Amino acid sequence: MKHFKYIHYIILAIALQLPVFAIAQANRDEIATYRAKYIGDLLGDARAPIKQGDIKYLRFFEPNPKYKLTADFELTPGSKPFLIATHSGKNKPFKEYGTFTFTLNDSTFTLHAYQNLDLINDKNHRDDLFIPFTDETNYAATFAGGRYIDLSVKDIENNRAVIDFNKCYNPYCAYADGFSCPIPPSENHLNIAIKAGEKMYAKHMAE
Repeated sequence: MKHFKYIHYIILAIALQLPVFAIAQANRDEIATYRAKYIGDLLGDARAPIKQGDIKYLRFFEPNPKYKLTADFELTPGSKPFLIATHSGKNKPFKEYGTFTFTLNDSTFTLHAYQNLDLINDKNHRDDLFIPFTDETNYAATFAGGRYIDLSVKDIENNRAVIDFNKCYNPYCAYADGFSCPIPPSENHLNIAIKAGEKMYAKHMAE
């Protein structure tokens, strides 16, 4: 009888783990598709700082559903235009659209989302939300100048939206000089290591 109870517990434990495995696999599949498109779009950009032969130097953290989070959104009414400094020394005009607040490792964090005022009147980009951020992986595992997340106003439903750090990516300045990449404002520094998304470009490490 004890033997059958033991087998029953094993089957139950496996059954309880199946949803976890299914979620993890679904996340891996989603991120694999996303990264294939990301690399394709990168190579297809006439301004792209990398070529086909540089793909081998792109590195990413393993997909992790832990970093796909649901955040609470709060609109920032009456926000004033301001300038964000870039790595080239130029400034770019933005305004804050709102904030996203989420919980990770039992701590609460907030990210500010911006709209690029140079693009806001472009019908193809008017709903774009830009979230540049830094975290505790910078200078070690990831680009020192921070990373970016793109969202759309349409991603926000009932004052909530999904932020998937597995999809965060490097600015062009991580690959080469000469680009005007916005530097994340200090208000978007996360005091936690975000071990997800794109890592430091390996070509510079090999040189």
